[in-house]
Amino acid sequence: MVSLAVGIRKFTGARAENKGTAMSFTEAIKTCFSKYVTFSGRARRSEFWWWALFIIVATIVLTILDISLFGSTTSGPGEISGSTSFAPFSWIFMLLTFLPGLSVMVRRLHDTDRSGWWYWIALIPLIGFIVLIVWFANVGTKGDNRFGADPLA
Repeated sequence: MVSLAVGIRKFTGARAENKGTAMSFTEAIKTCFSKYVTFSGRARRSEFWWWALFIIVATIVLTILDISLFGSTTSGPGEISGSTSFAPFSWIFMLLTFLPGLSVMVRRLHDTDRSGWWYWIALIPLIGFIVLIVWFANVGTKGDNRFGADPLA
């Protein structure tokens, strides 16, 4: 697995996040919650992408839990579908993670030397979302920039 990551870095030209200082999953989640509404500073790629994975997985799990406890399931030939109009676990999770998610996105944009206001480009259908994904995936600026010190230094 490590050799695959090294090969991808060599192929794409991406630098390793300061030789092993990439955040772990739990460290990234703790950091995002501890910087709940901190919109200043910079966020590493690993911090942002671990947070994104956490949000996706938790949302899927909580949606399944909401449907199984409060929803209805219908099945037909070759398909099963579930729905609910009452999803308390998903809504509470969304409310608790909205601001930390927004702040880590802004700090990730800061790491690529862009203002957090660029987040609003997501309002452009399809194109805005693709541009943000590319910016979030790019390597941050090396060294200090106008938003603070390099988080990898």
